Amino acid sequence: MEHPKVAVINEDTLALIGMKTLLEQVMPIMETHTFNTLEELLQSGEEHFVHFFVSQTVLLNNRDFFLERRHQTIAFTSSDDPAAQPSDFHCICSHQPEKLLVRQLLALEQRAHGCGQHLPTQSPSTTEKKLSKREIDVLRLIVKGYINKEIADKLNIGLTTVITHRKNIVAKLGRRSVSALTIYAVMHGYVDVNSI
Repeated sequence: MEHPKVAVINEDTLALIGMKTLLEQVMPIMETHTFNTLEELLQSGEEHFVHFFVSQTVLLNNRDFFLERRHQTIAFTSSDDPAAQPSDFHCICSHQPEKLLVRQLLALEQRAHGCGQHLPTQSPSTTEKKLSKREIDVLRLIVKGYINKEIADKLNIGLTTVITHRKNIVAKLGRRSVSALTIYAVMHGYVDVNSI
């Protein structure tokens, strides 16, 4: 089955690369294409994008194009004030802490795609090794912001045991940052996005 395609359009190349990386973590089943301008997208001949993630500048400069696709368009803005955001579009403020940005993207994915129910399944090569029940317990607490000592106290286990579980989680999942672990935990139903 062909993977759904998303387009990221941003005139700032660094922001473009960062958004692509983040989206690939949040929605690994999607095929992400990047463009610096709408003209690049149109010249590529690519069609059938399920979503357009665009900077506010790109959106405002090409409002008619995106207005026709407003249910597919997510605008990244520099303000979280609704009065400063373009009307008729779903907007996410890109000038916020990483944890909040990841949370908003995860919430968007869950609302729009029913926790992944409407997306094709991942191939076995992209699935990770299975976590043990205790590793899942540790993962849930990591995602909720607890440090190793607090996790040990909450689970009544030793600090070195927590550290071992964290190493095993990272090794099995291939994800090192708390943001990447958060994405994994939410996408696999281990934590609710509203609890982080």
